[in-house]
Order: sequence, then C-alpha cells, then structure tokens
Amino acid sequence: MAHELELREQTAALNRALPAAGLVTMHSGNASVYDPDSGKLFIKPSGMDYDRITPSEVVEVDVRTGRVFGSNKPSVDLPHHLFLYRNLPDVRSVIHTHSNYATAFAACLKPIPLCLTAIADEFGGEVPCAPYVGNEDDEIGRAILRYRNTAPAILLGNHGVFAWGPTGKAALKAAVMVEDVAKTVFLAHQLGQPQALPEEEARKWFDRYQNRYGQQPSILPLPLKQAG
Repeated sequence: MAHELELREQTAALNRALPAAGLVTMHSGNASVYDPDSGKLFIKPSGMDYDRITPSEVVEVDVRTGRVFGSNKPSVDLPHHLFLYRNLPDVRSVIHTHSNYATAFAACLKPIPLCLTAIADEFGGEVPCAPYVGNEDDEIGRAILRYRNTAPAILLGNHGVFAWGPTGKAALKAAVMVEDVAKTVFLAHQLGQPQALPEEEARKWFDRYQNRYGQQPSILPLPLKQAG
C-alpha cells in the first residue's frame, strides 16, 4: 500500500509539473507512471484541472487487461499509454503534451532537425515526426513504434508530443527538452537555415552526455591517506 501511494504521489506531481513547465494549457496533456511489479499504471483523470490532481484522484489501471479501478475516468489517451507500456519494456513513465513550439513542428509534419549539440546530448538524433494518424484503437501507439528513433520522444503529425523514459523524472526531462530545442530551432529559422550537426559528431556528444556527464560515483576522487 505504501508503494502504491508513492506511485500515486509521483503521478500527481508529474501532471502538476506539466503546466508549471509551460508544456500544457487547461487540460491538454497527461502523464502516467507504470509499475511492472504490480502490472498497474497510474494516470491523470480525464478533464481534471491540474491543480486539483491529488494522489487520491489519480486513476489506477491494470496494464494487461485495461481494467480501470475507482470511480474517476482515466485520460482519453489511456490506450496510447497502455500500448507503449506493453511494447516498450524499459519504459516506466509516459508524457503527452501539446507544447507550442514542438507542436508547431508537428503541425507542419516536420521533425526537429539535428542542428544543436543539445539535441545530440538528449536525443542522439533528430526528434522524428510521425505522419498524421487517427485517434482510434492502437493507431497512435503503432505510429510511435514505427517512426521513433533513439530519441525518447516523438512528434505526432497535426497533434502533439509523446515523451517517455525509465523514470518519471526522465520522461518529464525529455518532454521539457523537446519544447526547449523546438523553440531554439524555430528562432534559428528566423535568422536563416539551421546547419545540420554531422552524425559522427552527434554520436560523440550523445555518448559524453549519456555516459560521462554529471556526478559518476565510480570516478569520484579517492580519500587522501593519512600522513605517518
């Protein structure tokens, strides 16, 4: 029970973080967290104001069967979250937004090009854009699987953004970074044509950021020996 409360708290916090990060307006997005041990996911309730989302309001769903527990209706995007958890075994959190700059690229059916080291760091390549698909059954989930690349995020043509990760924090970071680089690339287009970063250079930046950036316990300095 304590673990379930922790997951509910995490899901509520992730959803409240979406408007705080400028990724959604009104009800235009959702976040979920998946626990493979119990086979349950926890997701935003449909149409609920973000500031009203508490752990008790979060909706619990059985990933294998799709059974919904409790009286609250889950997000209408539940089928897409379910599809991703069922088909991407390392994913533990999924976030969907309609953030402005990233969705502007999606409206034009354009990927976010690999023209910044920040894009290489976080995504390893361009942020792809899938063509428009309908919102029935598994159409969106199948499009994500078909068109995704190394990036933990994708644009959906004429729709918005999906991001994911091994933790809620990682999924939120991916969603934030998609919007951040989309804004920068959009501004770059006002000045001229953004220049592509060579793939071999992108691989170097991606490896550095993913494997050597930040505090690595294995490379912390050893304690000094006492004199004498």
